[in-house]
Amino acid sequence: MQKVLQLLGLAFVAKKVISGEDFCVDGIRKNEIKYLFLASDAGVNTTKKITDKAKFYNVVLDNRFTSEELSKAIGKKNRMVVGITDNGFAKKIKEIR
Repeated sequence: MQKVLQLLGLAFVAKKVISGEDFCVDGIRKNEIKYLFLASDAGVNTTKKITDKAKFYNVVLDNRFTSEELSKAIGKKNRMVVGITDNGFAKKIKEIR
């Protein structure tokens, strides 16, 4: 689990990450997001919105981590939704998973 968060941090440094609910929804629609993290402690509305979008657009959704863990991994505060835009990082995370 820690390796996934480390890879998320590396992807952020490499500018291969979109964070924030609205930005991620937009990224899903544009087919930019290859792997999506949703905080396990996200609100009901956010969870439903993101889960429905991910299902509809066939994006892998991972909700193992809390908002605090995701935020810490990318060095931002209060992040509920984080998307990986790079196929390489997405593939590596899927392998570890």
